[in-house]
Amino acid sequence: MLYEKKSHLINELISEGILKSEKVIEAFKKVPRERFIPKKFLAEAYGNYPLPIDFGQTISQPLTVAAMTEALDVKKNNEVLEIGAGSGYQAAILSFLAKKVVTLERIKELYEFAKKNLADYKNVTIIFGDGTKGYGKEKFDRIIVTASAREVPKKLLEQLKEGGKMIIPVGNEMFLIEKKNGRIKKTFMGYYAFVPLVEDF
Repeated sequence: MLYEKKSHLINELISEGILKSEKVIEAFKKVPRERFIPKKFLAEAYGNYPLPIDFGQTISQPLTVAAMTEALDVKKNNEVLEIGAGSGYQAAILSFLAKKVVTLERIKELYEFAKKNLADYKNVTIIFGDGTKGYGKEKFDRIIVTASAREVPKKLLEQLKEGGKMIIPVGNEMFLIEKKNGRIKKTFMGYYAFVPLVEDF
């Protein structure tokens, strides 16, 4: 039954023009969303809507995950930074697209939940900490922020490599940020609903 619901959801996202690239479609097929949600919501794993994962957080609507992943345009040799691991679902999707994924989660219980869920994803590293401050001194080809910020954190702009891309919600608007020749290009991608990005860890 879950397999049928998953196939229906993926076909729906393809028909609506949200899922476009074959590599992203394959990543969606490979990741079992039911493993990244509380068991009480198992029957709703492939509904096209967000689900609560406790502590005031949600696993994003599949449509939103698909739109953000497509916009991020991850290449196989890319290193990706994710801000807001949640239950680990988005990081699992990215693991099939990127060379390396580093994901940060500041809520301890969700960090533990995501760590367990991502145990089999060997190219994913999950860190407990405040993602708005970035991660160490590394720079990343791609950065994805999965909660709504008040503004684009400067630290994340600094950690974005030349030629890199960042997808981030600011308020209820989603933006694609591109760094080219040291300049920042910001493209509006539409309106989406996100939980707020918690800052000042």
